[in-house]
Order: sequence, then C-alpha cells, then structure tokens
Amino acid sequence: MSSAQRAVLQAVFEAAVAAAHPAGCLPARLPPPPEHGRLILIAAGKAGGSMIEVAEAHYAALGVDPARIGGVAVARHGYGRPTRFVPMIEAGHPVPDAGSVEGARLALEAAASATADDLVLVLLSGGASANLVAPTGALTLDDKRAITRHLLRSGAAIDEINTVRKRLSRIKGGRLAAAAFPARLVTLAISDVPGDDPAIIGSGPTVADPATNADALAIADRHGTPLGAARALFLDPANETPKPGDPVFA
Repeated sequence: MSSAQRAVLQAVFEAAVAAAHPAGCLPARLPPPPEHGRLILIAAGKAGGSMIEVAEAHYAALGVDPARIGGVAVARHGYGRPTRFVPMIEAGHPVPDAGSVEGARLALEAAASATADDLVLVLLSGGASANLVAPTGALTLDDKRAITRHLLRSGAAIDEINTVRKRLSRIKGGRLAAAAFPARLVTLAISDVPGDDPAIIGSGPTVADPATNADALAIADRHGTPLGAARALFLDPANETPKPGDPVFA
C-alpha cells in the first residue's frame, strides 16, 4: 500500500469515527428534561462513557438541578469517562464480568424507581449486551459467560446471539422498559449492528422483542450451544419477552 493510499484510508476512518462520536451526533437529539420529575440517565456499551459525558454536560448547561438526576453508565474496560452526576462502571466485553452484573443491577434499580413524572433516557451503543448482565432464574454469571463464549465462537450472527441472550436476562429484550413503566422512556442508540434493528442493538433492553422463546431455542440448537440448566428458560412461557403492543411500550 502506498503512502497516499494509506492517507486516504486514514482520513476515511477518522471521518467515520468523528461522524459517529457522541460529541457530534448526540446533543441535538437529546430530549428536554422533565418539567417536574427526575431525569434518569442509563448508558451502556462501548460508547457508554462518551454518551453519558455528553449528556451530563448538555443537561448541566440547561441548569438541571443535579439532585434531579440519577442513573448509571457502563462501558467496556478502558472506555470509561469522567461523570458529574451518575456512577461510571467499567465492565467486560465481549464476555461479561462482575462489572456487567453491577451495572445491570443499578440500571434496573434506577428504572424501577421512576414515576410517571420522570424521564428515563437510555443511551445505547454496541457492546451493551455484555455490559448490562442480569442473569435470570437460577442462572449464574458463569453460566452466561459459557453460553456467550460458545455463541461467539460458533459463527452465529449478532442478531442470533442477542435473540438467545434475551432469554437469559432480566434486563434485555424489553425488560428494562418494563421496569421503567410508567415513566416516559426515550432511547438513543449508536449502532454497530447490520441493519440497525433497535431490537438487536444491545439486545434491545427497551424495545419490544418480536422473536419467541422457540426461535431462540432453535438458534441455540442449530449452533450446538450447550444450554444446560438454561434450557428450561426457553421452554417456560413465563420467561417470554414483552412483545409489540405490550402496555410497557406505550
């Protein structure tokens, strides 16, 4: 490769990063703060630190009382940013770790505390699936790590992986939206998922899930993923994710 070709490729790369960086694309899209209630900020993913940094600066400039702001931000190790109002946690990616569990715990607690007067603003980016992990049922973090590792090595597409992940979680597949109901909920996402499907980005924690438990089980079986005790979750109707039309998305 010539130096001229390398320079062109470097310029293309830098332009793409600049266009997607939260500092440039996020401020104009941030919603107004709630008139009376609290502003609950939940950020997750590889850009979670940058997104929360931009959002906090935006609302501080608007004069929002820090006492009205809560939430949590989670990003991949090494991608954290200084925050003003909410805790910043660094967590595992692409395989989750204890930070992922702590981030999900704080996110669910913050969402569950919301009232109809509050605004829950969720800032998602690629990597949020690994950064927000809340094992459901009797599953452990190690169970989820093993299933995630196998899926990543199996050649499964990201939409397939995230469809399976939703069945193992108390936060993915629209369940964060269920926790936040009846607060107003806004999600802004920076996508690295082909097709930009909101139900797939970060495993769609605030988005209705059109897939079913049976769909997810078929994916796991097709890729030979050992589910162990988790298989029961795919067979349990009570473990189905919230679907389009569910009141929690109103």
